[in-house]
Amino acid sequence: MESSPEDPEIVRVSQKGQATIPQRLREQFGIETPGEVFIYEEDGRIVVEPVPDLEQLHGIHAGDHESGEVLARARELTAADHEREQADAGTLVDRHGDDT
Repeated sequence: MESSPEDPEIVRVSQKGQATIPQRLREQFGIETPGEVFIYEEDGRIVVEPVPDLEQLHGIHAGDHESGEVLARARELTAADHEREQADAGTLVDRHGDDT
């Protein structure tokens, strides 16, 4: 089940500004607890991304890098994983038909 702007989940924000990422999304995106996520603004939206684990980051920190280059590479790896998951989900829908 994928989240969408048309059917969002509502979470409470505490007085300290804390919000809980729903368990389903933590599991789907591999966010460990306790753990860390990237959070930033993009196109007027707040974006939360899992921080890649050390295995995913292995080797991208070696050598000289421009400012932000490692984060950009981490985002590329995360996007590639997301695209692969979406393709897998599409394959499942094709095999079993659309339930909607």
